[in-house]
Amino acid sequence: MNQRLLLVSTMLMAGALLRMAPAAAEPYLALEEGYKCNVCHINPTGGGLRNDFGITYAKVLLPAETLDNALDSWNGKITDRLHVGGDLRADWSRDTAPNTSSQQAFSLEQFRVYADLTLIPNRLGIYVDEQVAPNGSQNKEAYVRYGNTTDGFYIKGGQFYLPFGWRLQDQTAFVREDTGINMTTPDRGVELGYEHSAWSAELDLTNGASNADTGSGYQVTSQIVYTKPIWRVGFAGSSTQSSAGDRRMGGLFAGLKTGPIAWLAEGDLIHDDSLERTLAAGLLEGDWRIRKGHNLKITAEYSDPDRAVRNNQQTRYSILYEYTPLPFLQLRAGYRHY
Repeated sequence: MNQRLLLVSTMLMAGALLRMAPAAAEPYLALEEGYKCNVCHINPTGGGLRNDFGITYAKVLLPAETLDNALDSWNGKITDRLHVGGDLRADWSRDTAPNTSSQQAFSLEQFRVYADLTLIPNRLGIYVDEQVAPNGSQNKEAYVRYGNTTDGFYIKGGQFYLPFGWRLQDQTAFVREDTGINMTTPDRGVELGYEHSAWSAELDLTNGASNADTGSGYQVTSQIVYTKPIWRVGFAGSSTQSSAGDRRMGGLFAGLKTGPIAWLAEGDLIHDDSLERTLAAGLLEGDWRIRKGHNLKITAEYSDPDRAVRNNQQTRYSILYEYTPLPFLQLRAGYRHY
């Protein structure tokens, strides 16, 4: 069995110096507050740059201590139409396994910058997410959106993250790795979305990640979420046509707030025609906001890389403590057992 000691993600936000706002996707926060993703994020499917309310939440409600200084008036806006932000995360990890030498290292997980240019308020805008480091500059999102992303229909075209299940901060979660849809694998195409009251829905037509080299085929992804103050449920599906082999996926995800604990669950089923196999992945996460600025996260994960093969399943358990002492700064320490 592998054991992994994680002192993960010391997120140092370059706030006052770089005029950036943090933008970490944590769906348990939305579940705790009864919010939809578009309440705090410019992207209606969550993640990336925060809007005005999201920045206020990060300054006032999230940290253990609220500072009475220049940060009070800072909102990441260069002008009324141009909004910028950023995210810097570094970590140290140690991996141990029987009969092997332990491995440990410091690393730069990511440094990203975000920008949103509003051309016509509540109607037309341009959004960019650029990873500066590591491994050089890489564009993650760059799209034009048209329509109302808070109440009504909208369409966006360009490069963006696909909607499928929980938009977790941990991109190594089995449900994000096995589906191949996460915040490291953007795709190019168009998305038609709908936001109204408790409902959110998206329909995407994109190239498909498996078609990046061949230039043939396509991917259709859809998701619908129903949100209430203490619970929500969502369904997601995706179908990829590719010369390398077709792929079909379905997922069910839900959240429930019980007192001080927010529970997230997701189950996904994936079928690969090329390898003639069916995969399954699952996640159960509990987040306990012990007090302001302190969160305890416990996760249990399951992955079956081929349901036709017996005894090849993998389970994984994690415990993580998140401490947000000040606005735009978070320290995290955790342990993961395979």
